[in-house]
Parts: sequence; structure tokens; C-alpha cells
Amino acid sequence: MDTNDQYGGHHRTPARVPLGRTPARAPLGRTPRRARLVAAAGAAALALSAGLATPLSPAPSQAHAADDDGKKVLTVAVAQSVDSLSPFLAVRLLSTSIHRLTYEYLTNYDPEDNSVVPGFATKWESSPDKLTWTYTIRSDSKWSDGEQATAEDAAWTFNTMMTDPGAATANGSFVSNFEKVTAPSPTQLVIELKKPQATMTALDVPIVPKHVWEKVDDYSKFNNDKDFPVVGNGPFVLTDYKPDSYVRLKANKDFWRGAPKFDELVFRYYKDQDAAVSALRKGEVSFVAGSPSLTPAQAASLKGEKNIHVNDAPGRRFYALATNPGARARNGETMGDGHPSLLDQRVRNALFKAVDREAVIDKVFQGHAVEGAGYIPPRFSPYFWKPSPGQELTYDPDEAGRMLDRAGLKKNADGRRIGKDGKPITYRVLCHATDPNDKAIGQYLQEWWGELGIGVTLNCLDNVTDPWLAGEYDLAFDGWSVNPDPDFVLSIHTCAALPATPEETGATDNFICDKTYDELYARQLAEYDPDKRAAIVKRMESRLYDLGYMNVMAYPNAVEAYRTDQIESITTMPAKAGNIYGQDGYWSWWSAVPADSDDSSGGSSSTGVVVGIVAGVVVLAGAGAFFTLRRRATADERE
Repeated sequence: MDTNDQYGGHHRTPARVPLGRTPARAPLGRTPRRARLVAAAGAAALALSAGLATPLSPAPSQAHAADDDGKKVLTVAVAQSVDSLSPFLAVRLLSTSIHRLTYEYLTNYDPEDNSVVPGFATKWESSPDKLTWTYTIRSDSKWSDGEQATAEDAAWTFNTMMTDPGAATANGSFVSNFEKVTAPSPTQLVIELKKPQATMTALDVPIVPKHVWEKVDDYSKFNNDKDFPVVGNGPFVLTDYKPDSYVRLKANKDFWRGAPKFDELVFRYYKDQDAAVSALRKGEVSFVAGSPSLTPAQAASLKGEKNIHVNDAPGRRFYALATNPGARARNGETMGDGHPSLLDQRVRNALFKAVDREAVIDKVFQGHAVEGAGYIPPRFSPYFWKPSPGQELTYDPDEAGRMLDRAGLKKNADGRRIGKDGKPITYRVLCHATDPNDKAIGQYLQEWWGELGIGVTLNCLDNVTDPWLAGEYDLAFDGWSVNPDPDFVLSIHTCAALPATPEETGATDNFICDKTYDELYARQLAEYDPDKRAAIVKRMESRLYDLGYMNVMAYPNAVEAYRTDQIESITTMPAKAGNIYGQDGYWSWWSAVPADSDDSSGGSSSTGVVVGIVAGVVVLAGAGAFFTLRRRATADERE
């Protein structure tokens, strides 16, 4: 998930939104937490170091997409609104993408292959017991108000998340294993752990300026959306925001890696995706991302049009149908009004055996997706999992009916399945009003499950967050953008992610709490060996699949479009076949070259840019052996 990254947004401020939440959109309605970065390689303590060049030429003189003042403006049409501009609260993909542009993280991902590269930290190393990590903080990063950015800012950010529940809202899972964080000097950050943690080079946490944020009274309520410009140290500075309308940023001319070539970047909100596509045709916007992708019909209508390029590549998202598992808080209190029949695993599995995934791919996505199963898309090959032939819930409506019979949900004289309360069963399905895929698949569910004797009511809302967080649904369309390191998207299904009480908001995606899953989660987090960790992650995916609370139907492609008379070149991630919008980093908008710029040789292209990254070297502490840093799989991942 970018760190979080649910595509939609149903959670308070969490990143996803189940199909509306993170990274990614979130479970169709909420916003997921930020996904973790790639796990550190090596079986023993790691000492990683990497250097990064800054090949960025001065901003070009004039762009075709220019305003009346001659500024080069890149306008991106988006279908998702901002949940919060606070890095401590935001979980939706748009929001977390904005934070990647405005704040530095300790490390970043190479746009070529997702490997770990320097960010706010230039190098890092661990102690032999892997319990202490020391980061060297760059000395050439300044906050946009002129103050020097230092290790103290990073230490304050992490310590605040460790001590203030409000500040831990979006990304608290990253620091739950931290014992102590200090800044012995302006360029040295030391993190002490309770136990080994394999994600220490994948901490997707925006570092904020202490001198600004220490003045905040309540981090659970502060949305960072009143005073502009917002102080940051990323490639762009947030200068203006109007809810459900636009977000405006300007290029940070003092960014250490080099200034972006566009003077301004604007995210413009469109509730109607067809209207956004029309705006692209008219040249009113430079880029269209979709919600989170263009529909097959929209993509087909744009292909071949003059000055428009359609990018269709494997994505970093999964698209799923989630069932209410009996929503509850960590204190044991139940929440919401989910249908009690869904507490039976046999019923959940029967429903999913009546979902024709091939039809979803062929009829709804029209080939712009691949069939789903596990939580990690094929783009992240080390963690990609498929069920065994005997385990797979293949499409078999007749067997689904027999499974419901065995679960005690018999048909009445009218052919309707009757619940234990004696009433015909009708499931309420939350869907995103702005997502045509939800509506199309919802109609199929009405047909498929109707043949089983079960009714389906689609509850399509502009914001599914409130009912999702309250547990007031039976099923919901869900989806998350997955990060190169899967820890975050896995963490949102742990018992620890549940809200503390029904009145509070947790990091959970769908109220799942399973002891076996939690034990596996703890094991993968402490496992440094890449192959062993991947094997544990796959067992976690298998466990989620068997539980039946989530039915991953598809891994959608990233289908997006931009005007070539406004954008000459732009970086995809990964370089060979990847997405532009919602990247694990700021590469796309930072690299974008205006079409009529005199500086079109900035190293970027529609298939990737050379950013002058010198790959880090992994030093196996104690053994003195050297290994090349394991590169990330280039397959597309989450949104």
C-alpha cells in the first residue's frame, strides 16, 4: 500500500478506504495503513549503505501546460478526496502520495526496481544482534522555511508516534516494536528495538519538522489544512487546499535531489470520472488517474487520440470483497450489525465459490487485470501466493449451494435462504459510488447469489468510511495498494489493529482477529532471511484465504493517461512496466518534463528515468561477507 493506500476512503483518516480507504484505496471503503518497505536482506545483522546522485537540471523555461503567469503547471485529475493532510492521520492513496511529495522518509525505493535507496538517511547499519539501528542523516536537506532538517526531527517524529495514540493513528505499526529513539547528533539517528524487525529499511513514515509540529495540541484532530504553505522538505511544497476540489503544490527549488521541472503540481478532484476524461481531452488537465484506474471503455476511447498516451501496466493493488467478521474492539465489545450467518466460515466460502473470477476479469475489467487469490499482487514476486489445487475456491455454484445447505441455511418454498432467525437472507454490500467496477460486480453478485437464494442490496456511497468503521455492513468492496515490503498490508489484519474501544478508530482494515495469523505476523516481522520471511508471508496469505473473510477477486492494471503535448516524459515504477500515479516514492511528478521544455534530457521517460542511484551494498556484520542488495521484483503491485 504506499504506506497506506487504500484507494477509496472510508476510514476516519486511515489511509485506505476499502475500495475507498489507503493505498491504495482501502478496503473498498477505507484507507489502509502505509505499506512497509522492502525487508532488509541478510540472515545476520545488516549494514546497508548507498549513495545517490542528483541529476536534476534547472527547471525548463516554459511548459505547454502553463498558466497566465507562464508557470509550468502539471494538473492531475483524481477521483479520490483527501482524508487528512496530517501525516499522522492520512491513509488514503491521494493523501499519502501528497505526503511523499512534501516530506522525506528515511529511505526510498529505486524507481527502476523497487530496491532500497537513500532518502532522509544516506546510509544505515545494524548492531550484531539486530536490535540497534543507526542512520546517518543527510546534511543537505532543509525545511521549506529555511530551517535545517536534522536527526532530531526524525527522532521527535518517531517518539511522538510512540507516546501519543493520536500520532500513531496511520502508521503506529511501524514503531510498535521500538524501544527507544534518540538523535546523538544532527546527522545521527539511533533506533533501539525490543526484538529484531525486518522492515528497518522500509519505514514508510513521513519525517515532520519538530519546530512546527511540537506546537500541535491534539494530533488526533489536527488535519494540517489551515496554514499554508505547509513546511516540508520534499520535492514539492503544499501551498493550498480546498476540500473535495483541489490540492496545490509548488516546486521546492532547494530540494536536495534537484527541483522538479514543473513549477506547480495540482491534484484536481472529479466526482465524475467521465468528466475527468473529458477534461483530459480538452487539455484542462494533464493527467487522469481514474478511481483508481480508468475503465476499459475510457481507456479504449483515449487510445489513438492525438496528444494522449494511455499507460496500461500491471498494478500494485488488489481488488477484493470483504465480509464483516463480527466487528469488535480490542476490549471485546462488539460493534455494528453484520449478518450473523457470515460468522460461519462455511457460509463465507460458499459465497466466494459462487463468484466467477473469470467473468470479473473478462466482463468487468475486460482483460485489464489478472485473476486474484492472495493479498500480494504478482508484481511482488517474492511474496506472491496462489492456493493449491485442493485449496482453491473455484467457481462452482452447485457446490456453493450444497455448502449453504450443510451450514443450515435451507431454502423456503419461495427459494429464499432462511437465516437462523427465520427470515430470508439479504446481504448489504457497501460499494463506492465513484467506482464503476463496484457497481458492475455488485450486479453480478445479485445474479450469482440470487441463484443461491440470497438477496443482495448494494449500498453505494460517496464515502463508505462511516458505516465501515462502525461495522454497519455485511460485505464491502475492498482494495489496497501494496508496498514493496508487504508488512503494512499484513498488519491491518492483526488483532492489535482493532480499535481499542468501539468509540475509537483502529488501524484495522476489516476487523479480522485471528491468533494463528498474529503468530505468523510476528514471525515474519522478526525474520531477516528473505526466503524464510517470504515463506511465512505466503502462509499468512494462505491463512487469510482459508478464513474466507476476504475474497481477492483481481489484481487490476494501472490504467491511466496523460497529454503528450503537456508532459514530454515521466517515470513509471517499476521502469519496465509500471504505474505513474500512486508510486512508492515521488519519482513520477518529480521527474516529469514539460512538453515544450528546453530541458527534455532530464533522464526521464514514459518507461522510466535514470535517477543516478548508486545501489547500496549489504554488509553482513560479523562475517565480513558482502552481498549485492536484493532488488525488488519489477512486477506491478498495488495502487
